[in-house]
Amino acid sequence: MIRRDYFLRMIEEFIQALARIHALKKSQHWQEATVKMDAEFHRLGAGAEAVARLSETELLARLIRGESTLVVRDKTLMLSALLKEAGDLAATKGTLEESRSCYLKGLHLVLQTLVRGEVFEFPEFVPKVEVFVAALGDSPLPLETHALLMQHYERTGQFAKAEDAIFAMLDVDPANPAILEFGMAFYERLQTQSDASLNGGSLPRSEVEAGLAELRQRNLTLSTQ
Repeated sequence: MIRRDYFLRMIEEFIQALARIHALKKSQHWQEATVKMDAEFHRLGAGAEAVARLSETELLARLIRGESTLVVRDKTLMLSALLKEAGDLAATKGTLEESRSCYLKGLHLVLQTLVRGEVFEFPEFVPKVEVFVAALGDSPLPLETHALLMQHYERTGQFAKAEDAIFAMLDVDPANPAILEFGMAFYERLQTQSDASLNGGSLPRSEVEAGLAELRQRNLTLSTQ
């Protein structure tokens, strides 16, 4: 009980810190916002320097040490929120590569959290998937990111967006048989959905059948080369 009370207080203090960072950004006190943000990174046990250097998996490994599943989830979501703030601050300084790296790590942490459990309502302080995607703009995304987005969109019934993610992966690596198999399996799963569900996901059955036929043809062509 003491441990849970401590963590609830930590979340409350984190929300207050985020509000302070937002206020500093709004008033363009960039240095003070950076100092406050770095302090929050350290409170989570990562440290701004480590966040810039480590992969998402390595960051998660640091968060997991000695913590319960629920605490790890919430700390992961806190870290994703801080990464969004770090990306915004880097963008204001014109360090676009650093900004993009922060956005990608934050997006991956959110998507990986969703993969490990049911789709649930995130705390208010957590940036939505769409917020990270918009922040990344039209910059090319790694295959891993497209794959995580595809799985997220399929789970949430956004089938047209899931399809877009698959074809984005094929744009990156068109001759990869694993991606073709990944895409065909997606369409085959959609064949079991109702017409109402497919239409609600903006991917009617005719487009599902056409997409599956295209990937099967691509796979056949690849296997005969």
